[in-house]
Amino acid sequence: GIKKPFTEVIKANIGDAHAMGQRPITFLRQVVALCTYPNLLDSPSFPEDAKKRARRILQGCGGNSLGSYTASQGINCIREDVASYIERRDGGVPADPDNIYLTTGASDGISAILKILISGGGKSRTGVMIPIPQYPLYSAAISELDAIQVNYYLDEENCWALNVNELRRALNEAKAYCNPKVLCIINPGNPTGQVQNRKCIEDVIHFAWEEKLFLLADEVYQDNVYSEGCQFHSFKKILYEMGPEYYNNVELASFHSTSKGYMGECGYRGGYMEVINLHPEIKGQLLKLLSVRLCPPVSGQAAMDIVVNPPVPGEESYTQFIKEKESVLNNLAKKAKLTEDMFNKIPGVHCNPLQGAMYAFPRIFIPSKAIEEAEAHKMAPDMFYCMKLLEETGICVVPGSGFGQREGTYHFRMTILPPVEKLKILLEKVKDFHIKFLEKYA
Repeated sequence: GIKKPFTEVIKANIGDAHAMGQRPITFLRQVVALCTYPNLLDSPSFPEDAKKRARRILQGCGGNSLGSYTASQGINCIREDVASYIERRDGGVPADPDNIYLTTGASDGISAILKILISGGGKSRTGVMIPIPQYPLYSAAISELDAIQVNYYLDEENCWALNVNELRRALNEAKAYCNPKVLCIINPGNPTGQVQNRKCIEDVIHFAWEEKLFLLADEVYQDNVYSEGCQFHSFKKILYEMGPEYYNNVELASFHSTSKGYMGECGYRGGYMEVINLHPEIKGQLLKLLSVRLCPPVSGQAAMDIVVNPPVPGEESYTQFIKEKESVLNNLAKKAKLTEDMFNKIPGVHCNPLQGAMYAFPRIFIPSKAIEEAEAHKMAPDMFYCMKLLEETGICVVPGSGFGQREGTYHFRMTILPPVEKLKILLEKVKDFHIKFLEKYA
C-alpha cells in the first residue's frame, strides 16, 4: 500500500515482444487459427494461401488434427520446409530434412544437444565454452547437467567482438581441470547485440576444427540486424564455403525460433535445430532422447512453418505480410539507434552500437560509495543499482551480473521492445535516475 513515485512498472527485462505491445503477424496467426479450428477452412474471411498452408500442415498430422502426437523429430513436411528455408537463406547450401529437429523453442534444442555431449567425471568432465556476457540458459543448463562452464570474454572495447586469442586462452586454461568439448556462440549476441563478421566466423570455425570442438550456433536473432554494414552470416553457410575438409568434419548444431525476429511469438514455443556431422550412432541416441518428451508442441511447429514458409510474391497475402514484417524490423532499427544515442548522452554510461538482437547492454559507472552500500546489503553493485532504479522509477531491467561481465565492470540489460514513445520516456527516466544516483553517491 506504500505510494510509489510511478504509475506503472515497465518490464524492460525480458525479450517478450507481444507483451510489450508488438502486433502479431496476421498471416502467421491466420494459418495457426485454421490449423487449430479446421472448420474455418470453409470461411471466406481467410485468404487462400493461408488455407493452402494449413491443409498441408494438417495432412501431416495424425487424424488431420493438431491434437495428435507427431514424430519426435517433428512433422515431416515442416522439416522439409525448414530445409528449403535454410537452402534459400544460405544461397543454395544443401540442407537435409533428416538433420532437422523441431523443438520447443530454441532452448529445448540447446538443452537436448548439451545433454548428449556431456559426460565424464573429475578432470575428464565435459567443458562447455560460453561467451561472457551470456544468455543465462547456458549457465543454467551446464549447471543442471553437472558439466564445467568455461568462460571466454567478448571484447567490450571492440563492440563486443569475439577474439580467437581469447578462445585459445580460455581453452588452454580449462584443460587443467576439465575436457573442453563444446563451443557456444550467440550471433547476433544476447545480451550484447553484436553481429559477427564473416572473418570472425571463419576464425571460430577454424579454431573448432583445429581443437575438435562441437559448435553450437545460437542464431535466433538472425532477422534482427540493424547497423549499416552489418549482415547475418550463418555458421552453416560459412562452414560450407570453407571447403570439404571443414564441412565434412566440424560438428555443428544451429538453432532458430519463433520467439524473436519480427514474429515475437514467444508463447508458441516453436523452434528448430539443424545438426550436421553427427555420428550415426549418436544421432540414434539423440532421437531416443527426444522421443522421451514425445514431440514439441504442434501449434508451435505450425508457427515455425510460417516463419520458414512465408507468403511469396504473387500470393495474395504477400503485400500485407511484407508490410508488417518490415514495419516491425524498421521500428526495431529505429529504437536500437535511439537507445544507443540516448544512453551515450548520459554521464557515466557507455553503450556500444546495437548492431542486432533486441537489447542494450550499457556499461554504467557505479561510485565506490554505492559499491560499499551494495556490499552492506549483500548485493552485487549492479543489482543494487537495478533495484534502486525499479523502486524509484518503476523500470525493471536485469543487472549485468546475471549474464556475467569482466571483474570491476557493471552493466544492465534492457530490451528495446517498448513502443517508441514509451521507450523515449523510459530512457529519459533512466537518465534522470542515473544523474541523481551519481550525485548521491559520488
